[in-house]
Amino acid sequence: MHYRTFGRTGWQISEIGYGMWGMAGWTGSDDQESMHSLDIAVELGCNFFDTAWGYGSGKSEQLLGQLLKRHPEKRLYTATKIPPKNFIWPSRREFSLDECFPPEHIVEYVEKSLNNIDVETIDLIQFHVWEDSWARDERWQRTMEDLKQAGKIQAVGISINRWEPDNSLETIKTGQVDAVQVIYNIFDQAPEDHLFPLCQEYNLGVIARVPFDEGTLTGTLTKETTFPKDDWRSTYFVPENLRSSVEHADALKPLVPQGMTMPEMALRFILSHPAVSTTIPGMRKTAHARANIAAGDGKGLAPELLAELKNHRWDRQPTEWSQ
Repeated sequence: MHYRTFGRTGWQISEIGYGMWGMAGWTGSDDQESMHSLDIAVELGCNFFDTAWGYGSGKSEQLLGQLLKRHPEKRLYTATKIPPKNFIWPSRREFSLDECFPPEHIVEYVEKSLNNIDVETIDLIQFHVWEDSWARDERWQRTMEDLKQAGKIQAVGISINRWEPDNSLETIKTGQVDAVQVIYNIFDQAPEDHLFPLCQEYNLGVIARVPFDEGTLTGTLTKETTFPKDDWRSTYFVPENLRSSVEHADALKPLVPQGMTMPEMALRFILSHPAVSTTIPGMRKTAHARANIAAGDGKGLAPELLAELKNHRWDRQPTEWSQ
């Protein structure tokens, strides 16, 4: 496993991290299989784990806490997120800080996460939605500073809404956040325009999420793929999105190098950008954990292939189904 410096925190974190949403919010999850996959990831050098209270109302956080207890000899970094008070994802331009993250709500959910993970301090606490209009509101800034001073959190981050990478730039300029989490993959290249240069300027940790575009970039979806109604993906892969997604993925298949899979190409594309600290694929099965972590060897893609993949940028606008 190759390690990268997580911005100004100085943490050395695995360039393949572990996204834990699928263990609590998607159908087909099996706790025993999830825990085994987590253990395999640790054994292979993964040390960064991203979860949220919103993943199963704390269930995913509890699984992370159990993992820490199984590996007390390892330095594993914990990253979780505070849900918005109104429990609406993503946020909307008209939402106020009071509707989403009033100080007392921030404190309440940091305490809940501490209890779920069963730790005295959380390495990275993130706001699970964000609006740049809140950037200069000193209330969230003071609350986070108080939590840092109390030793309950070590660093602060924001999780940027889907397809809105620029809805964060003023917040970064305040100097009050240590990290950003943003969707970045072969299709979603917009963070390269303004977000990544600013993160590099301010020396922030960058977590690239949704490396496989919710599954499209695994190359396994078809236009006939369906998901159970209680699976979040059933509301994301509505017919118009599924059709377009599959067509965009099919156009990539001729570019996959011999001996490489499409998921591996997708991960190596992300890790070829120097602003990225880590990417966090979901890995509910041990085979996925082994395959994904193997891509974290510090080797990016050939410049010629990267240039080809740049042509597959797919700029999209938020819609009702893109939560």
